[in-house]
Amino acid sequence: MYEQETSGLVVRVEPQFLPEESSPGEGRFVWAYTIEIENRSADSVQLLSRFWKITDENGLTQEVRGAGVIGQQPTIPPGESFRYTSAAPLAAPSGVMSGAYSMQRANGEAFDIAVPLFALDSPHVSRLAN
Repeated sequence: MYEQETSGLVVRVEPQFLPEESSPGEGRFVWAYTIEIENRSADSVQLLSRFWKITDENGLTQEVRGAGVIGQQPTIPPGESFRYTSAAPLAAPSGVMSGAYSMQRANGEAFDIAVPLFALDSPHVSRLAN
């Protein structure tokens, strides 16, 4: 699990390779990633938009921007969490993702929170630690 705190909001990420959605012989590798955003601040916050930077092991980088997540722009009260699962396909066996969420406090103040860099490592790659 990967974790990062920004402005009283903790983002946790748990990626998982999806062999049933992947076709390694056709160059398709798919991961699910579950995100939890925990609000440790004193204010309610709303997630307005997302930004993702996805880079595969060959250096191909995609940037994804959009409103909300999974069709929602959730409000997260103090002491509560929001959790969702989405997916990302790559044309290579491994890569990394990072990003940010644009948030807004109940008083209208806008700010961004970081999503930690996390690895997308499939079982189709062997790594040597040397």
